Formats: sequence, C-alpha cells, structure tokens
Amino acid sequence: MVTSVEAALRTVERLVAVDATSGAITAMPAVREAMRHIPEPSADPGSLRALSGEHLAALAELCEVVGWILFDAGFCREAHRMNARALALAELCGDRWTARFVLLNDSMLQAHTGAPRAALEATDRVHGTRALPARVSSLVLIRRAHAIALLGGQREPMELMDRARSRFLDGVSRHDPPWAWWIDATELLGHRGWVLARLGRWNQAIPLLHEAATAPGPSYRNLFTAQLLSALARAGAWREAQDLIAELAPGAARIGSARTIQTLARTASRLERRASTPAGVRDAAVFLRACLPAPDPGNPTP
Repeated sequence: MVTSVEAALRTVERLVAVDATSGAITAMPAVREAMRHIPEPSADPGSLRALSGEHLAALAELCEVVGWILFDAGFCREAHRMNARALALAELCGDRWTARFVLLNDSMLQAHTGAPRAALEATDRVHGTRALPARVSSLVLIRRAHAIALLGGQREPMELMDRARSRFLDGVSRHDPPWAWWIDATELLGHRGWVLARLGRWNQAIPLLHEAATAPGPSYRNLFTAQLLSALARAGAWREAQDLIAELAPGAARIGSARTIQTLARTASRLERRASTPAGVRDAAVFLRACLPAPDPGNPTP
C-alpha cells in the first residue's frame, strides 16, 4: 500500500488541528490510527527513494508532526526516532525547510532530555550558505539560549534572547517557510521568561511567563503556565503560587501535554517536600498532584 500525497497532507492537517486545540496526549489516538493506515513513516527511508519528491516531502512533513506530538506526549525516544526519519526523508527530496524544522524540534527534545550539547549541535546543522529569514533565525537563537543556559552560561543566554527578539522584530518575509506562522510575540515572550527562569532570575522571569501564560494561544503553550508555577515556587511567592494552583487544579485532568504535566508534578512534589512551604500551599500542591492525569502507558505507535 502506497499512501497518496493528498492523504498524507490531510493527515498532517488533522493532527496539527487536534494538537493545537486539545494537546499531544489527545492527539495520540489519531497518531496511532495514522500509523496504521500510512505505512511509509514506519519504513526505512532508504526504501522509499523511488517515490516522487512531492510524495517524500509530504511524508517528511507527516513524520515531523508525528515526532512533535510524540515528544509532547512524553514519548521522547520514539520522537527522536521519528525526527530521524523525517530528516532522512526531507534530505532525500531536498526539502531543506522541513529538515531545518525537524532539527529545531530535535534540539528542543535534546534540551528537555538533558543533552544540551546535542541540542546545540542540532542548531548548528540548521545553518546553510544563505542567511536564514528572521523568524527562523529567531528560533535558532531561542534554542541555543536554552541549551547554553543548561550548560551553565549566565550572560550568553540572554544575549542570544536579545538577538532573537531583534531578529523577530525584523518581521515576516516572503522567504519564511510555511511552518514559521507559530513563531509569534507570545512564543518569544514565553521563552524569554523561561530562559530567565533557567538562570534563576525569578523577578524578571515571572512577569514574562505570566503574560505568555495568560495570552490566548494553542494548547501546548500551557507549558508556560507550568514554568510560571515553577518560578513562583522557587521564588517563594507563596500567595501567587497558591492562587495559580487554585486556577489550574480544576482543569488539570484535561491537560494535553506530558511535558506540562511532568513540570507541574515536579513543582508540586518540590512544594510538598520543602520545609519552608506554608501549610496552605503544601495542601494545594498535594491537591494539584492528585488532579493531574496519569501518564499514557500505551505503545506510542504500532
């Protein structure tokens, strides 16, 4: 069975829509269904060389989206493997923009799994002979800022974030790839706050994370809310942390991002163990952890 280009692209649209509205965990049944009906993403990319460039590009895009969803659903090993397939397919057909997107996604995955040097290496591979358009350049700088902060850098991460903001303000251009639409002011703001939090600069991080967390946007930006709670807890901002938990807990069971759930669970556990945590905040943390959904134990893909 060989999937048509149109079927692959329709599947991409459906997966992106579910992920944006409900989150990666909710999108996993659709991913599993897609993998049952579209066999190529599970095949050795080298075996697909006979397909047209258009077909390979559609499959590369599908693998990229599946890789992202696997990552945000908590299946990091499988996500890395799917990213490798997406990259191989994109390189087979010369789709440099999809290849760059996959590398930037994998950089984020590597940072998340404690491999910041691998994250930096992935961003290094994004560059080519021509200058990158502003939005893509901004994203490269953001990914590098996170990795260098994890490696212990103090000044360089914020210098990179300043450059990312400057490049973002250069605006959109006809050279931007189709996927650059989601790199907007809120995304930039949230990542700036997150990098500041990685550096322990809570007073600067908290207002930025709050602004990003309260802005309308796709489901995966709930991660900024989780990072906000973490920053409040580490800063000892007890009243604000308790108020945020009160807002989060009633809807916690519907959170669709495993990364968000894991971050909230770690923060709640930290609040429970911390001797200086006020009793009311500790009780709220216990309640939040009880409200969080359990991890998906199922197989990520057939």
